[in-house]
Amino acid sequence: MSVQERKQRERAERERLIVATARELAEQQGWDAVTTRRLAERIEYSQPVLYSHFRGKREIIGAVALEGAAELAAAVRTATAAADSPRARVTALARAYLDFAARNPAVYDALFQLDGGLAYAQEDTPEPLKDAFAALLESLGEVAGDDIPPELFTEVFWACLHGIATLTRAGRLPPQYAEQRVELLVNRLAAP
Repeated sequence: MSVQERKQRERAERERLIVATARELAEQQGWDAVTTRRLAERIEYSQPVLYSHFRGKREIIGAVALEGAAELAAAVRTATAAADSPRARVTALARAYLDFAARNPAVYDALFQLDGGLAYAQEDTPEPLKDAFAALLESLGEVAGDDIPPELFTEVFWACLHGIATLTRAGRLPPQYAEQRVELLVNRLAAP
């Protein structure tokens, strides 16, 4: 292995450590607790080293969001792969999405609530974000209906899931109706 390859590998490892540490700190204490000073202390590197990887917290949030988008896409695809009908796939998708949001609140915030400097729904949208949307579209497109563009239907269904996830987390929706919300959403909006 050349010196340059070793340095590139070490740099990639430091970057993964920064992202993982930011994510862990955000999940434990919230994004307000994530500062470059705290991250530098936790990873035992100086702040200039941290800044050599990321220009600031915004870029770190963006990196966590991209990692989270890949995980969300994988979770949705895993959940829907075992389903044997369009309705079962949509139900599995909804449950997987809401479960991901509940289990990873800081990552979910990085993806959909905070400014990570990422472009959404544009030509220059990063691939992990496009792939997360594609994972939703794969199951939702087949139940959109003949007169509705699959992308539009996916956006509306996703917006409903996001609303449920956000309102549930904020304690605005009673927890005892969680499963009924999924059933209602699937039966009324995604009825094949």
